[in-house]
Amino acid sequence: MHGWLVLDKPRGLGSTQAVGMVKRLLREGGYAKTKVGHGGTLDPLAEGVLPIALGEATKLAGRMLDASKIYDFTISFGEETSTLDIEGEVVATSAVRPTLAEIEAVLGRFTGEIEQVPPAYSAIKVDGKRAYDRARAGEQVALKTRPVTIHALEMLSGEAGGPVTLTAHVSKGTYIRSLARDIALALGTRGHVTYLRRTKAGPFLEEQAISLDFPAQAGNGPPLHDLILPLEAGLDDIPALSLDPESAQAVRQGRVLSGMPQSSGLYFAKLGNAPVALMEVTDGTAKVVRGFNLPDVAE
Repeated sequence: MHGWLVLDKPRGLGSTQAVGMVKRLLREGGYAKTKVGHGGTLDPLAEGVLPIALGEATKLAGRMLDASKIYDFTISFGEETSTLDIEGEVVATSAVRPTLAEIEAVLGRFTGEIEQVPPAYSAIKVDGKRAYDRARAGEQVALKTRPVTIHALEMLSGEAGGPVTLTAHVSKGTYIRSLARDIALALGTRGHVTYLRRTKAGPFLEEQAISLDFPAQAGNGPPLHDLILPLEAGLDDIPALSLDPESAQAVRQGRVLSGMPQSSGLYFAKLGNAPVALMEVTDGTAKVVRGFNLPDVAE
């Protein structure tokens, strides 16, 4: 089992719990013990696309963490909470309710590279301890600003004086709750997130995501292995590099290939249809970044 299972994670479930459920499904399905990981944390209050890596695809999970993502989120104006979402206590209020035109006008200020202060309730470590653990213990948590990139930010829906729903295409490390807080402050009010859904993670779209209750319909739906996307589905933005058997053997031994005509950059090396490695080509020399332990004939 090597590839990706793209889940539509429901609210109330953590990413680690989702991984545990997939492991259990694999065991119950009689599959051989398989390494399982996820490609980007979604906390319990968020829902949506959660790529689960299986087998050799777990070697790409770190790369998936670095990928950009798209979120839909709703901001309710007038109250800021300790967690910047519906779970926390109200810590500040404002009677100001921005108009839709005012909201539209301010979005450009949050597009491109911006500086952002992460929420106190985040997984960032402060002196070796998670920020959210310190915050829950009643400590004052002061986190440093960090640069993030908002590739696109648009309004999806809203009503005058009420909540608005936005969609944001963001770089890794972006906190949507912080973005909502800062948008509200820029509008002279306070705000918090009431709804958060990830619609895209790297190359994976919500249209590809399956519900975690799919085993309940196993009698009417496809078996688990039919729902798994191939390992290369996580690499669709990387050009392929075809190898001959001799070169593939050299790559599997970790050797460098020289005299490569390809331009410098990252490549997905294959022998026929079988994934061999992720390789970095620099000035005609190709080195292995991640090798895959897969058979020559793709199943």
